Amino acid sequence: TRFFGYCTELASMGAEIMINGKTAIVTGVPKLKGADVCANDLRAGAALVVAGLMARGVTEIYEPHYIDRGYEHIEDKLRSLGAVISREKGE
Repeated sequence: TRFFGYCTELASMGAEIMINGKTAIVTGVPKLKGADVCANDLRAGAALVVAGLMARGVTEIYEPHYIDRGYEHIEDKLRSLGAVISREKGE
């Protein structure tokens, strides 16, 4: 649904999410895997950053301008906490 559009992105990383109306039921999984995903809004972008940091492998998040609107210099702040994160310039 429109409320949980980002769940498809998280599912591509291995998350188990079932949508039932306005409710998302999330089942824990042993691990997430890195994937190419797209941030569709601010909160979805933040969720994808956290999932990407926890995932095995590389996660590339496209459309990061949504994340930038709410989290200025997020990669610098996360890097200061030990995260392995970088920003690459688009073409």
